[in-house]
Amino acid sequence: MSDPTSLPNFPPPPQEHPLTGRVLDALQDLQMSPNLDKAGDVAFEVQGQKLFVKVIEGEQFDIMRIYGQWQIASSVPEELFTRLNGCNDVTLGVNLVKAGIASGNLVLAVEQIIARSEPPKPKVQIATGLLLQALQLWHRNVIAKAQVERGEEPDLPEGAPEGTEVGPWLSVGSRGQQAPGDGNADGGGAPGDQA
Repeated sequence: MSDPTSLPNFPPPPQEHPLTGRVLDALQDLQMSPNLDKAGDVAFEVQGQKLFVKVIEGEQFDIMRIYGQWQIASSVPEELFTRLNGCNDVTLGVNLVKAGIASGNLVLAVEQIIARSEPPKPKVQIATGLLLQALQLWHRNVIAKAQVERGEEPDLPEGAPEGTEVGPWLSVGSRGQQAPGDGNADGGGAPGDQA
């Protein structure tokens, strides 16, 4: 007889948590070694990053929230405003991803509506890819913004083509600067123009 502690987690019965079971199946198919906790949330790893899935059940459809949280490294500038501007860039620039800072941690999340009979595997793959890209974008933007604020030339990503510039960013830098050619904050146009 084998050790019962070495057995994998099995999805709950379909009548109890149908989307959670389908998410577990999808993550197992993707070889991401999911684990189900007592609250019904699923933890898994992709490219060395630990992510989580929370299922929110509704009457007509369910919502699948895939999220991760990362302790911010000491190499990242400590100014909260710069960090939040990086979150703003991610939220505005990366389709579906929401970003924020909570207790000194970067939190990224993707929420998707899942129909009752829909297989979640394609949306799991999309969400995990978006989260990992957003993590890189946030880190790169926060470092570059801090360099610009210090009057330094920002570092380009490794392997960037010649002529590549860092920015422009979707959010305004922490000094409240506008990029050349930007209109006013209400969406552009000359000052005093009315919509």
